[in-house]
This record gives sequence, structure tokens and C-alpha cells, in this order.
Amino acid sequence: MTLIYDMDSGAGADKLGGKAAALIELRSNGFNVPSFFVISPKGFTTKGLTKDAKQDLKTAMASLKGSRFAVRSSGRAEDGVEHSHAGQFLSLLNISRGKISDSAHQVWLSGESETVKAYRASKNLSKDDPHPAVLVQSMISPKCAGVAFTADPVSGQRGKLVVSVVAGLADALVSGEVDGETYVIFPDKVEGPEEGLLTQGDIENLRRVCSKIEAHFGAPQDIEWAIQDGELYVLQSRPITTALRAAQLVDSQPIIFDNSNIIESYPGFVSPLTYSFAQYAYARVYREFVALLGVRATVIRQNSAIFDNMLARIESRVYYNLLNWYRALALLPGFSTNRDHMEGMMGVDLPLPPEIAATIGPPPASGFKAFREKLSLVKIAGRLTLENFKLGRTRTRFMARLNRALEIGEADLAHMPLSQLAAEYRRIEADVLDQWDAPLINDFICMIAFGVSRKLMEKWAGETGLLAHNEILIGQGDIISAEPAQRIRRMGKLLATHPELKTQLANGDGSSLADYPALNSEITAYLEKFKDRCTEELKLESVTLDRDPRQLYAAIAAAADRGDHKDTETASDPLKSAFKGKPIRRLMIGPILSWAKSRVRDRENLRFERTRVFGRARRIFLAIASQFHAADVIDEVDDIFFLTVHEVLGAIEGFILSPELKPLIALRKAEFEVDKKQPDRTERFIVDGAYVAGLEKTQSHSLEPLSGDVQMGTGCSSGEVTATARVISDPRTQSLERGDILVAHHTDPGWIAVFTNASAIIVERGSLLSHSAIVARELGIPCVVGLKGAMTWIKDGDTIHIDGAKGRVEIVRD
Repeated sequence: MTLIYDMDSGAGADKLGGKAAALIELRSNGFNVPSFFVISPKGFTTKGLTKDAKQDLKTAMASLKGSRFAVRSSGRAEDGVEHSHAGQFLSLLNISRGKISDSAHQVWLSGESETVKAYRASKNLSKDDPHPAVLVQSMISPKCAGVAFTADPVSGQRGKLVVSVVAGLADALVSGEVDGETYVIFPDKVEGPEEGLLTQGDIENLRRVCSKIEAHFGAPQDIEWAIQDGELYVLQSRPITTALRAAQLVDSQPIIFDNSNIIESYPGFVSPLTYSFAQYAYARVYREFVALLGVRATVIRQNSAIFDNMLARIESRVYYNLLNWYRALALLPGFSTNRDHMEGMMGVDLPLPPEIAATIGPPPASGFKAFREKLSLVKIAGRLTLENFKLGRTRTRFMARLNRALEIGEADLAHMPLSQLAAEYRRIEADVLDQWDAPLINDFICMIAFGVSRKLMEKWAGETGLLAHNEILIGQGDIISAEPAQRIRRMGKLLATHPELKTQLANGDGSSLADYPALNSEITAYLEKFKDRCTEELKLESVTLDRDPRQLYAAIAAAADRGDHKDTETASDPLKSAFKGKPIRRLMIGPILSWAKSRVRDRENLRFERTRVFGRARRIFLAIASQFHAADVIDEVDDIFFLTVHEVLGAIEGFILSPELKPLIALRKAEFEVDKKQPDRTERFIVDGAYVAGLEKTQSHSLEPLSGDVQMGTGCSSGEVTATARVISDPRTQSLERGDILVAHHTDPGWIAVFTNASAIIVERGSLLSHSAIVARELGIPCVVGLKGAMTWIKDGDTIHIDGAKGRVEIVRD
């Protein structure tokens, strides 16, 4: 009878126990295991080793090197998934050669302990032959040792290696006497001490070896290991006894999130209410857009998931779900041949990776299909031409619907019961959001008209033509975006003669305005029309000017300080200098510029109507919040912003899943606090597979930071200025001194207070048709937009020179 088995034996767990069998299997498959042999339980009696076992022990010991050994148990019901016996048997370390026999007998006898008996009884295991086999193994002197779990032993989550490590031997760690250092090793990152016991090489070695052991046994493993002289030794491997989750299947379907354009409308943190409102609006508007361009209703219905998922809210910030935008555009005829132009429509900064782009839309058409595609494009051109001629009537009908939808006075909202407020919101959806035809048609035609007219001006008149184009199209006094600047300049002129009031308004105090009826009347009229043109005006949670007019007061005070109240509009014709000596071209370009000018004007004016719609939605939800608060449904009025539109309406109309809103709001608030502490992600990142499972394993793409002293952006308002730069993130809490150059990530109509003091404007985002460009033209100050990275390249307090015509910005060094 064989009583001692060497490490090359093929004996299994039935004879040698799970621990020894696993080590034999590991060694036979090339893993680095310290030398050992195993004494069968049949080699012992209650008095010690049998005579035959003692004889075999001498031979076995001769095969092991070293002077110190580990004597450990290997129970035949031990180290399995169901019955681990972990810590039940005795283990002895640093045993000398002369004491191996007695030590092995002690380990064998530990199978008779009361602890083991109680454990086996609790598991309904047989009372017969409880003794373990005994493993005798050469000791090593490691720099560190520990345990590694190839799945999270607490949560059961797979896909990560959880490692605990101590200096020297790991017996104190395994017994729970010390905690050690903890590392969580993912496929693409490591969480743990920066300067701990493990080097990068140790981590990579652990990752590789543990992955191979798990693959060999076909299940997550609990592995004991040690590192000596740079070599990784495996001391034990057994199945993890924690209930494990199913292995996550590989899912490589990408989702691309991009905020390079949407951030202009929804910068920073965005509430659930705003996000859900915007999500619905985008879904309805872009269904209507592709229908306008000839996509059949059946095709739109089949692709409804695309339109319902055009936006994403990640860590409380809004992104485009970019691939769905491409999929929507791919429904249009000519997508394969006009992809670049359509990307320009979206305003994204980076093209799709080629391997992803190839999966979207049909391949370039050829033969008869190419002919049909061209025919479809001709039909679209004809449809747009017709819509262009009908645009005045379309706009009139749109404004009539909008004014009917908003005809109920805002004061009346405060007296409506909840069911009536819900019905009022539904009316806004049906009459306005679901029929957004005039802004859509005008925006699309505006893009065409602006592009065509600009190319012709550049081709026929060069740089002078481009400057004239800016002046004609961007600097229109009848654009509503310019009206606030005109009114504030006029109010500044009234205020200039009242220094005592100017100081009060500059400090946000309007309590004395009633004593100045002319100015008070102007401010009242301004708030009546532009109260919703606040900072971040498309966010429902933004505080409007009528609730907090301090920004308006500051802008008026700044206008009074400027001391320049001359009318900046001029009757001069910029085409005269651009087409001097070219009367025919000047005659030809006139109608085209007039067409483009009308479309640009209507684009800005219709965007103001969008502000009115968002403002009415804001006021409806605040009225609902007031009623919810009165009924003790929510703790604070502003808690409404932590709910979605669907939840608010469901709470009124009865389709919400749970009427308990306070716990839901508390959860959202807690999430929001966590999100506020997260750093901004890059403007584009890719998630492979399901969003919830892959968000932390993202591939990011960010633009290279700017360097050097000179950079070029898009010049959109001429003039040259050298002054101090002020980098402004939030105009509600930061301000400019008169004559400073404003440097911002983006702007919107709520920035008028800082615009008024600025001598020039530099904006990271935006285009020739952005709000910054239009206001700068109206104020007569230089403006450069589209200078990505300007807020980190330019430091607050730098002296910079800006050329608004050429788009050139220079940091002036001493």
C-alpha cells in the first residue's frame, strides 16, 4: 500500500484531499509550486506514523531541499465549493527535519478536534475517518505573500482580481490577525497603494498566473501565493466558496457619448427634470426633421428607439448618444456620399472611428441605386425649395400655435389645481413640441443659405468679403439676441446720471428703483419680455431674471460705467468696399445675402421662442412643485427638479409606480452630490457593451492642450484689443472689470452682465452664428469663438492681444 505520494503523483482528492490534489495538478501543468510530498491518512495511527510510513518518510524527506518545512492538512472533504473546512485543521510552519514525524501526526490528529466534529455535524458529513492527509512542503522565505481571489469574494462580481498581501509569510493574513495591503486588479487598471509591497511587475505576474489558474480549473479560485527573488510561487488554489454571479459575456457593441455640441445648451450639471424634458423634445423634433426630408412614417416608426435615445445623462451631465445621431442621419437619402457634410450639421469635432463608421448606414450606392439616391436628393431639394417659399406662412402658423399655447397668464398658473397644470403641460407638448416645423425648416435652410453666401463672398471678395459677410449677417440690429444689449445700453444711459443708484444696482440692490420711474419702467419692460433669458436658460432649474434680477442690475451698472452710449448701428454699406469696381457681382450677391440674412434673423428670433417654451414649462413645473409641497409630497419646492417629467405627470395622473416621491428625491440628491465630486470626463468617450456594465471601462478621446503664444480661432467680430484676460466659468459668481477680455468655455444670453464690461470676447465653443458672435457685433467689440482649450491655455490675469477679424489670439509675454 502506498502511504506517501510525491508531487508528480497522479493521485486525486479522494486519497490526498483537495489541497494536495490541486497542488499536484498545478505542478503537472507548469505552475511554480514549492517541492512537497503527501502522507496518506492511512499512514497514521493514534500513536503516530505507522512503521511503513516512517520508512517511506525518510526517503521522501531526502527529496526535499532546505532545512525548514510547512506541515499542513489536506482534508478529503476540504477545499471544495461546498465544504471548505477552512481554518478547521492544524497547520505548522518552520518545522525542522527532525520534527516532521511528530508535526505530521499533530496535523493528522487535528481531524479529531471538537471544532472539526461540530463543523462536520453542521454539514451532515460522515463521522467516519475525519482525518486529513498531511502535506509536507519546503518552506520559502518570501519578500511578501498573500491571497488572491479571481472574483470579488464579497459581492461575487467577476472580472477583477482582489489581492491581499503582507510582507514575509502570509500565515497571519490567512488567520485574520493582520489586514495587509489590498489591491483590486482590473484588466485595464489597478486600485491599490501607489508605493506598496507589490511592484508593477509583481502585479502583472499575479494577473497572468491567477488568470491561467482560473482558466485551468474552469472556475474562480482562492489562491495563496508568495514571491521570493522575483519568482511567484503558488501555495494553494481552491474554488471560491462565495456565491458567484454569472460570468459576464463579452459585449463589444460600442456606445459613443459626445458633448462637443450639446454642452452649449446644457453645460455642467443638469437636473433629471431638465434632462427628461430635453430628451422628449429631441425625440419629437428630430422625428419631424427626418419626416420633413422625406423619410417615410413606417421607417421612422421602425427606428423609434433611435429617436428616443439621442441624449444621455452621465454623472449628471448631458451627452449626445452619438451613434444614434448617425443612425438617424443614415435614414436620409445620400448619407453614404454626404457623410462629412452631415457630420458638420451635428457640430461634432471628431469623425467616427473608421471601424465604427463602416457599420452605420448603407455602403456608397452604385448603378441604379446611385441613380435612385440622386433622384431622392433632387426630391429633397425640391421639397426644401417649396418649404423656403412657404416659410413665412409656416412661421406665422407656428407663432399662432405658440401664442395660443402660452395665452394663459403666468399668474393664473398659481391658481390651477394639479390636474389642470398637468393638462396645461400636455397642451404645450401637443401644440408646440410635437409641431416644431418653422424652427426646423428655418434652421436647415439657414445652414444652407449661410454656407452658400459665405463661400460666394470669400470667392468673389476674399477677406474683405468675409468681413462684410459678418457685418451684414451677424450684426443685424433686428435680431432679437441683440435687443437685450441695446436695451441695457439704453438703461445704462439713463442710469449714468444717478451715481447713487448705480452703486446700489452694481451691488444687486434694486430696492430704490421706484424712485426712478423712467429707469424702473424700462427694467419692468425688459423683465416682462426677457425674464427667461437667464444664464443656462434651457435648464428648467435655472433661476430666471424675474426671480433674481441681480445680473440684470449689474449689467445696467456696467453699461453706465462704459460711458459710451452712442448708437453703434451705422447706415454704411459694407458691400461698397467689398465689391468696389464689381457692380455686377455686387448686384448678384445682394439677393443671396438678403435671403441668408432673413434666415439668420429668423433663426435667432425662433430660438427666443424656444426660450419662451422652456420658460413656460419651467413655470408650470414650479407651480406643480408648489402644490406638491403644500400636500407634503415633497420637502422643498425645488425638489421637483430631481424628478423626471414622466414621474411628475405620473404622480398627478396615476401611472407612477410608487407614490412615495421623497425617498426617490433623496436618492437622486445623494447621487447628485457624488456626481459633483467627479471630474469632468473628456468630451468623447466610448463604452463597450451595456452602459451600466461598461461605464468604468471607457475609451476616452480628448483634444491636445494648446501650447505656444499664438492660437487661431474663428474671427466673428472685427477689432483689435490688448488687455487683461479674465477666465470666467460662472457669470453668476464671477465678474469682469471694465476693459477686461472675457475668456469662457461657452456663453448664452444670461452672460449679458459680463459682456457689457468686456473689451473683447474669446469663447472655446461656438460658431459664426453663436450668441457670442451676435452680441459682440452689437456691442462693437472683437470676438473669437471656437478656440478649444482656451480656458487652460490662457491663465486668469494674462495680458492677451485679440484680432477679432482674423481670429488670432496672442498671449503677450513681458
